[in-house]
Amino acid sequence: MSQIPADLRYAKSHEWVRAATDGTAIVGITDFAQANLGDITYVQLPKPGATLAAGQVFGVVESVKAASDLYMPVSGTVTEINPALVSAPETVNKSPYETGWMLKLKLTATAELAALFDSAAYEKMLM
Repeated sequence: MSQIPADLRYAKSHEWVRAATDGTAIVGITDFAQANLGDITYVQLPKPGATLAAGQVFGVVESVKAASDLYMPVSGTVTEINPALVSAPETVNKSPYETGWMLKLKLTATAELAALFDSAAYEKMLM
């Protein structure tokens, strides 16, 4: 069974959000997503400063099995991308919720977090 941390919010498209109280958030893909993709070989992410809307494609992850679009679970402005993923994209496979995060952003609509799944609802969706 996939790991599903209780402190995150989840999108139907298998991205997660870790929101902070200061209006910032970290985004990545779930353990379920990375397991289904297989060995990740490349991650394409937006540049810091990009403003993205919820549901918008923000990048691509390529694996030995497939290439898959990444979708913004919430709206915001990218403040940082994970530099480790440039030279070591497999970090997403090893630690999707910690060192394999994809981007940090300043949220523009914190209310969008409520529309995402909590861990129990995400787990139920996977069944």
